[in-house]
Amino acid sequence: MVVRERGFLPGSVLDSRYPWDGRRVVLGVTGGIAAYKVVQLARDLTCLGAIVDTILTNGARQFVQPLSFEGVTGRPVLTDLFSSEGAALHVRLGQDADVVCVAPATADFMARAAHGRADDLLTTTLLASHSPVILCPAMNDQMFAHPQTQSNIAHLKDHLSYRIAGPAVGPLAFGEGRGPGRMLEVTEIIEEIGRVLAAPSPLEGKHVLVTTGPTREPIDPVRYVGNRSSGRMGLAIAKAAWRRGAEVTVVSGPVYLEDPYGSKVIKVETAQEMFHEVSEVLPGIDLTIFTSAVSDFRPINTSKDKIKRSDVGTDLMLNLTENPDIARETQKFRKPGSITIGFALETDSLLDNSREKLQDKGFNLLVYNNVTEEGAGFEVDTNRVTLITPMDSDEELPLLKKEEIAEIILDRAISILERN
Repeated sequence: MVVRERGFLPGSVLDSRYPWDGRRVVLGVTGGIAAYKVVQLARDLTCLGAIVDTILTNGARQFVQPLSFEGVTGRPVLTDLFSSEGAALHVRLGQDADVVCVAPATADFMARAAHGRADDLLTTTLLASHSPVILCPAMNDQMFAHPQTQSNIAHLKDHLSYRIAGPAVGPLAFGEGRGPGRMLEVTEIIEEIGRVLAAPSPLEGKHVLVTTGPTREPIDPVRYVGNRSSGRMGLAIAKAAWRRGAEVTVVSGPVYLEDPYGSKVIKVETAQEMFHEVSEVLPGIDLTIFTSAVSDFRPINTSKDKIKRSDVGTDLMLNLTENPDIARETQKFRKPGSITIGFALETDSLLDNSREKLQDKGFNLLVYNNVTEEGAGFEVDTNRVTLITPMDSDEELPLLKKEEIAEIILDRAISILERN
C-alpha cells in the first residue's frame, strides 16, 4: 500500500482548500482530557490538504494513542526526543513547519514553554522553530485563573509572540462545572490555523462588512414573507476575510448555520432592520460585500394575532409595499475609497439585469448567477457565478464550492483595492 506524502490514501475524500492545502502543520498534543478531540482536528486538517506531523507528549499518551493519529493523517506519530528518527528531529520539524499548533496546551506545558524548557520533543521543537506558534489552552478554570498561569500566558504572548487561541467558556471535565478553561472547538482551531497560514495579507487591518441570509417580513406572529437563502455564501466570505486578517462585521438575516468564527455578528429579521444596521457601520468599512437576499416587499399591515383561516375564508389578500434597496440607498454612507461588491440572483436576461445593477448601485464588482441552474443558487454548497466589473471583461467561473468562490471574490477585491 502506497501512501502519498500529504498523508492521504488514494481514493480518499478530500476538500483541499486554501490556505491549508500543501502546508506543513506540526500538531503538538499534551496531557489533557481534551486530547481526544485532537484526533478529529488532525483528520480535518489532513482532509483540507495539510501535511500534519503529530507530536505526543508522555502525558498525552495517557489519553490518546499514536495509532489513532497515524490512522487519520497517514504519517508516523512522533513521541521521543531521542529516537531512530535522529537527534536533530526537532530541528527538522521546527524548520519545515509553516505553523506549530499545540492543542490542548496544559498549564504545565505553557509553564515549561514560557521558561524555555527543552525536556521533550515538543518543547525542543518550539525552541528550534521560527514558525508561528498557536497555543490552545485547556484546563480547570481555577488553574487558568491562577496568577502564575496568567503570567506565563502574558509572557508567551508579549515576549515570544505566540498566538493564544482560547480558552472558551463552557463545560469542563466531569465534576468541574463550567467556566473559562475549555479548549476551543475543532472548527475554531482550524480557523485559527488558517488565519496564521493566510498571513501576510493585504486585508490585514481592513474592516470588512458582509450582509448575508434572507430577511423575513412578518404577516402575523407565525407567518412571514421571505425566501430560500441559506446564508452559506455570505458566511463563507466572512470566514475567508477573517482568515486573511480582516476585522469582519456580519449583518445576518435568519440563518441556521453557525456564526463565522472571529466575526462580529449582528442579527436582524427584516429588511428595514438590516438597512438600519448597515447604515450605522458602513462609514468605517473598507470592503462591503452584499450577499443577502433581501425581500423586495413587505406587508403594509402586520397582524398582532395569528390570522385564522375561519376569519378570512378561502382567499387571503396581502397588501405589500416596497422595502428599502439597501445597497443603493446606503451609497451615501460609504467610506471614500472603499470597495463595494454586490450579488445578483436572476432567472432571465442575466447579463443585462446584472450590468444595470452594477451601475445603479455603484458596485466595483458584481457576482451574478442563474437561480434555475442545477447546483447553483439557494440551499446548496456549490454555485456557478460570473464576475463583472465596470471596465473589465466578464469572468465566468465553473461550478465550484462556495468556499472556493469566496476566496476568488476576495482575490478580485484585493486587486481592486490595490489599484485604487
